[in-house]
Amino acid sequence: MEQGFTLWFTGLSGAGKSTLAGLAATELRNRGHRVEILDGDEVRTNLSKGLGFSKEDRDINIRRIGYVCHLLARNGVIAISAAISPYREVRDEVRKTHDRFFECFVRCHLDKLVERDVKGLYKKALAGEIKSFTGVSDPYEEPINPELVVDSGVESVNQSLGKLLGRLEELKYIRAGVR
Repeated sequence: MEQGFTLWFTGLSGAGKSTLAGLAATELRNRGHRVEILDGDEVRTNLSKGLGFSKEDRDINIRRIGYVCHLLARNGVIAISAAISPYREVRDEVRKTHDRFFECFVRCHLDKLVERDVKGLYKKALAGEIKSFTGVSDPYEEPINPELVVDSGVESVNQSLGKLLGRLEELKYIRAGVR
């Protein structure tokens, strides 16, 4: 059986985590890997329904995602998490429960996020209309030593995907493929 692992995308809302996760999943499936994505919005609808956005509820949500990723990875699946996961301590706690864990920080500066925010959430948060909005009125703690940092405000999504696949190959998480 192929060895699974967890590919954990973290970053602010709108940074491009889900987009990059989806493209990575497609490429990895095309290379013959078994892949599942746990998207933050979908998890909140199904696995973590009823949780709010307090620090405690956010931590519970991330622990749940981490646990499901752990189960998938130990059964030979590449488990992809695309959730904000704002608090470093809980991300590190989740990391410790995995044999193979790859953290990808999708960085994007606030001005770029505001510029591309089609839902207007950042505008509302900056105006004080949304309370506890990560990166504005609630903290986001950047990873200290992620396996990879991509900058979606500067790089194209294909450049970020190329960096991701190259780093996964370099660390022997996946076989080298033709790109």
